Amino acid sequence: MQNEINQGNRTTAFVRGVAAAVVLSAIIAPAFAAQKQSAPATAQAASSAGALLPAGVVARVNGVSIAQTDVDAAVRQSGKPDSPALRAAMKNELIARELFRQAAQKQHYDTHADVKASLEQAKTMLMMQAYLRDAVKPVPVTDADVKAKYDAIVASLGQNEYKPSAIVVKDAATAQTVLEQLKKKGADFSQLAKQYSQAPSAVQGGSLNWVSFKTPITEGQTQGWPQPLAEALVKLPQGAVSSTPVQVGDAFWILRVDQMRPTQIPTFDQSKDQLRKELEQVAVAKATAQVVTDLVKSAHIEQ
Repeated sequence: MQNEINQGNRTTAFVRGVAAAVVLSAIIAPAFAAQKQSAPATAQAASSAGALLPAGVVARVNGVSIAQTDVDAAVRQSGKPDSPALRAAMKNELIARELFRQAAQKQHYDTHADVKASLEQAKTMLMMQAYLRDAVKPVPVTDADVKAKYDAIVASLGQNEYKPSAIVVKDAATAQTVLEQLKKKGADFSQLAKQYSQAPSAVQGGSLNWVSFKTPITEGQTQGWPQPLAEALVKLPQGAVSSTPVQVGDAFWILRVDQMRPTQIPTFDQSKDQLRKELEQVAVAKATAQVVTDLVKSAHIEQ
């Protein structure tokens, strides 16, 4: 984005959205076709004038140049295969965009309050992004860091892995109601999860991702699960539901083991790219937090 601003590129943002480009093409193509049919002499004159355009310029709109580099960028951002037809369409869109800009400027839309406010917001956002790009300096992630992360994860895995579902409620009475419906009435677990659960997984019927724990369960080796939940899960056979709710903080969990299998461990080569990405995200988050901490320390903040 910053490169576009530095180069004075006023056009490429207009065609970033593929859907927007499709809609715009549907509007512009007939307009250009109609212009050629209704004014062939003018179109021919414009075509002849095109041969006199400076190098790197593909069109002029009331004296304003449309550069070849603008068309190149629009083609790339469209995400479509490069072709003469696509380039012609992109050029027409850029011409239309310039016509829109000139018409808006002629009617002084640049002075409208909402336009000025949006410009100021965009300027602020770009300024902050540029600052953070220079100020946030994450520690580089090395190959050794990635391998160490992989080894730590493998070391924390148990012999078996579980595909659980959970219903999470806020009080013991509701948890007991859910358990009674499961045990006495044979209610469907996923439907009860959608009805009662307060967890994000409710929309999936309580379904959670595969997880594995080294047993016996030890603190810090539970893949981010609260230890009481991990301990309850590994005691359940496949298809079983926890007989009593498991309280974690002020929430009550009812667990079911949907599937159980021997733990499947991907190779390092299969995992390293994703692990590196995760470690880099953590490094960026830590570096950003440090920037915020330093700014807060030197600021006078009243709340």
